[in-house]
Amino acid sequence: MAIIIKSRREIELMKIAGKVMIGLFDELEKHTKPGISTAELDKIACRYIRSNGAIPACKGYEGFPGNICISVNDTLIHGIPSKKIILKDGDIVSYDCVVFKDGYNVDACRTFPVGNVKEETLHLLETTKRCFFEAVKLIKPGVHLGDISHKIEETATKEGYSLTEDYTGHGIGKEMHEDPYVPNVGEKGSGPILKEGMTLAIEPMVNEGKKDLYTLEDGWTVKTRDGKMCAHYENTIVVTKDGYQILTLKEGEEI
Repeated sequence: MAIIIKSRREIELMKIAGKVMIGLFDELEKHTKPGISTAELDKIACRYIRSNGAIPACKGYEGFPGNICISVNDTLIHGIPSKKIILKDGDIVSYDCVVFKDGYNVDACRTFPVGNVKEETLHLLETTKRCFFEAVKLIKPGVHLGDISHKIEETATKEGYSLTEDYTGHGIGKEMHEDPYVPNVGEKGSGPILKEGMTLAIEPMVNEGKKDLYTLEDGWTVKTRDGKMCAHYENTIVVTKDGYQILTLKEGEEI
């Protein structure tokens, strides 16, 4: 495993890409309403990213057809934007986006409610977000990555939710996916030791029901086998000399 330590210059470039990501989620949230197709949302995302001098890095990645991944309700990840998928009142929708600018990637995801959503579903969204924030509080040089994974797992399972072990967070920088893997389940004291300058995409993916998943024939769309709701929350972070900084988060969004 070769974990790449980023220079100050590289981190500054990733921060610039992060600002594009922050604005992108504001733009997508504004259009997240019943009646809009995920294909139209994908066009909105592409237009916003490119108008800010960046590239939607998901487009064409290993053949992925969308500019971003848009996953609705029981789709956990990698939903392909489609004219046939229309948001309706009570849905939840995850936007998993990778922005590439000036040679560097940032990766982030938000799950938004559509119209009037059930309280139990809103609790799933809140818990998924809290999994991220409870975990990153632990981040600083010298901490084992397994401690971060364990805290995500602990936060989700306390609420009766489950987490996939098939998909993980990851390092990020010049490449969309770099070492190390960042699992959402893990043991304290295990895994690589965090160092200043590491950049990681940490992404709790939380299932309302069981963790069992399946992939559609399109080769991308990953859904819960029991058909229950799932949520996804992600940010790109950098390990600093005494903690961490989140590069894809707007002020006031923290829990």
